[in-house]
Amino acid sequence: MTLYPRWVTLALTASLRSAALDARRGIVRLHADVLSALGLRPGDPIRLVGRRETAGVVALAEAGASRALLYADDLMLGNLGLRDGAEVSIEPLEVAAARRVTVAGPREIMVSVSPEMLRLALLGKVVTVGDDVSLLPQDVTPGDPVLAAARRSLSNSVGLGWTTVLLTVTGAEPGETGMVTTDTVVGWQDGTATHSTELPEPQGASAQEIELAGLRQQAQQLTELLDLGFNHHEVLESLGTDVSLGVLISGPAGSGKSTLVKAVAHTLGAKVTSLWAPELAAMSPNDALARFQKTHQVVLISDVDALEGPLAKVFRSVLAAQLDAGKAVVCTTSRPEEIDVALRGPGLLEHEISIPLPDTAGRRELLAVLTRGVALAEDVQLDDIAGRTPGFVAADLSALTREAGVRAALRVRGGADPSVTQADFEAALEVVRPTSMGQSTLELAKVTLDDVGDMADVKQVLTESVLWPLTYPDTFARLGVEAPRGVLLYGPPGCGKTYLVKAIAGTGKANVLSVKGAELLSKWVGESERAVRDLFRRAHEAAPALIFLDEVDALAPARGQSTDGGTTDRVVAALLTELDGVEALRNVVVIGATNRPDLIDPAMLRPGRLERMVYVPPPDGTARTAILRAAATSIPLADDVDLAALGEDLEGFSSADCAALLREAALAAMRESLDAASVTAAHVATARENVRPSLDPAQVAALAAYAESRR
Repeated sequence: MTLYPRWVTLALTASLRSAALDARRGIVRLHADVLSALGLRPGDPIRLVGRRETAGVVALAEAGASRALLYADDLMLGNLGLRDGAEVSIEPLEVAAARRVTVAGPREIMVSVSPEMLRLALLGKVVTVGDDVSLLPQDVTPGDPVLAAARRSLSNSVGLGWTTVLLTVTGAEPGETGMVTTDTVVGWQDGTATHSTELPEPQGASAQEIELAGLRQQAQQLTELLDLGFNHHEVLESLGTDVSLGVLISGPAGSGKSTLVKAVAHTLGAKVTSLWAPELAAMSPNDALARFQKTHQVVLISDVDALEGPLAKVFRSVLAAQLDAGKAVVCTTSRPEEIDVALRGPGLLEHEISIPLPDTAGRRELLAVLTRGVALAEDVQLDDIAGRTPGFVAADLSALTREAGVRAALRVRGGADPSVTQADFEAALEVVRPTSMGQSTLELAKVTLDDVGDMADVKQVLTESVLWPLTYPDTFARLGVEAPRGVLLYGPPGCGKTYLVKAIAGTGKANVLSVKGAELLSKWVGESERAVRDLFRRAHEAAPALIFLDEVDALAPARGQSTDGGTTDRVVAALLTELDGVEALRNVVVIGATNRPDLIDPAMLRPGRLERMVYVPPPDGTARTAILRAAATSIPLADDVDLAALGEDLEGFSSADCAALLREAALAAMRESLDAASVTAAHVATARENVRPSLDPAQVAALAAYAESRR
């Protein structure tokens, strides 16, 4: 046995590739000479002994690694009970495949993550009773479709925070250490397990309340259907009819589709078999059929959109056989548009239940349940938090509550009577984003329309056209007024069009999806239209939402004049369909921004589309003064700086130029002295010599004439 010191700081010097592959996956890395001396090969299990004993899988350290160091991550360090700089003993370990592994974790995770997904997350890991483990799968080969689907399903189930969740190994058989294989029965401590997927008795009323909070209408619909099929055959026979118990439940990722089915089945006293479609897709047809033959009264198939091509044809026959046998088959998906059309036909998945995003009242109910066991301070306002979380589903709100609790714990470490405050939730809101937003969310600035200098008329139009429809949809419905679909901001570059959108986003009343015009264009036929559909689908799921199309002239130029093979023409057609098609655009407003409105296809600008055209002019003297004052709120100006006189003197400066002038003045003060306490008029004068106006007089005149022609 050999001793090697383990230093966290040196472990972090490994390449980004190793850090990404190893993080929280139970992997340690050693120099090649150390591996050889111990008779180990990459992938072998090893025993590690610190303050406590644990196990892991060894891998080869990168070139340049030290022979005296063992490279691991924070999770392994915690399992060893060691601090930085401690020594750890290592030796080869002959480990048997575990017959059974039991894991415990947060209640909301145990409810959301099926044992099948849990087993995939642990597959190949060497676990020891008492260890902490993560949901990150050990094998992260990019080309493995099953593991990629596992990551997507975990994200769908528990939100974007699933990568940070830690679980505890509470049991293993036959010994306390074992390797998780495909034959290992993996289960939660509450009794659910792979290879035996009955739904256990819910532990406490709160579990079922989380499942049904905001979903009672859908729960009643599913309960009535299953109760009729299971318990009232005589009624159906007397009417000379029957009922098919094939149900498709669609809804945003993390909205509680699977847990809804389990709660309804428990209410009816029916046993549930949970299957995971991506795992079925990786099986041979015979193995998949064998799995279906061992199912209970209710078959729950998650992420059914993974069944496509030839497998979908096999699944149709299996589904029909299960329904003919009197079973209920309930499939869930967050992407209903990708399901084989034949599966949704009569006699198969002919009943559809849609789960929308929770509204403000639904989010308030979910927060009340999720925070029931949390020590909340008196200043916590759940109504305010519910109003500021549009687009959040149950998984996101659970992640928000966890993050607020972590912030509170970090703030009051060692203090008496810790509690979660409103400030903790405010901090959590800055990092927890709704799952439905994907990667297109706009970075929220800490500004509102009140922080925008001048532009009173422009701000009033935006308030009426954007914020009112998103904030008060009931008022528009009550008065029989159709809210505007879109707004076009146009004006010279640097005059604050994008800043205005950031200010609207800063109000927190809607989710904001930001897309540069050219980002949706692709050389592959059909991909651009797919990107447009996907953008509006995400906006529907995250409603109330605002879609910001920057440089919209690049995305929707006049049709018939392009030289790109018709790509932009098809994109314009897709945009027109989404904006004013058969399907109503509810609780979604589109804002476009451009400095070339004359290049946009005229059909985009008619009523029902980008119907409100708002000219954002260059600032005049009064507006420049207001902009300078807004930009100077964080800059300590000396008493000799006269912003009013400076604003009048900056003829031809845009909003961006005014802000740049003050930044340059602050840099001039720093160049003079790094200990400077304020920015003086001399510094402003120096900056005035270096910053030139960026506005093109000819372009400004042309845009002003265009705006006049639109009146």
